[in-house]
Amino acid sequence: MATPVLSAERLAASYSYAAYRQLIDVLQADGKTTGPQQSELLTNYTRLNVQRMSRLDKTVHLLPELSEALAALTKPYIWLIITEGWCGDAAQIVPVLEATAQASAGKITTHYLLRDENLDLMDQYLTNGGRSIPKLVVLDAATLTEVGQWGPRPHTAQQMFLELKSQNLPFEEFSTQLHGWYAKDKTQSTQAELLTLLRSLQ
Repeated sequence: MATPVLSAERLAASYSYAAYRQLIDVLQADGKTTGPQQSELLTNYTRLNVQRMSRLDKTVHLLPELSEALAALTKPYIWLIITEGWCGDAAQIVPVLEATAQASAGKITTHYLLRDENLDLMDQYLTNGGRSIPKLVVLDAATLTEVGQWGPRPHTAQQMFLELKSQNLPFEEFSTQLHGWYAKDKTQSTQAELLTLLRSLQ
């Protein structure tokens, strides 16, 4: 029998999307961000990320086929999302995950965990040996066992990330190019890959 990814008690201690956003706002007001590392740079990234998330919260429109796949789900699922407020990729993706779950008519509930407070869990979902976020782990709602996973970013963005990283670009240039890709893509790649994930559950 498959082992639950985490206990019901630990799941209950996770954040809702609203609570996650509120936590970031409260920390921002104090000049801080999530996680043990604190710096003006990380705080500035977080401020940008709040703007990104707020924009996406208002503008994400689900693909019709994604809505159809949500309607076709026959059982409830929990989406466990490992993230941090300072992560630019998370800011581009988490609102899409939340919008997808919100459109599921209660079949998907989201639970947010901070990476650096849950490293034992994060270390079960490394990408090329790194603690890349955001990471989505799909759980059977009844058993809390894993039935799927996705992340940390769409395939095209991941390939771009690896290419840019290999060029040793200054972070600002690196970040500008990656977020430029997200802006042009308008969440379409993320949604397409979530569609594939949902269909694998049927």
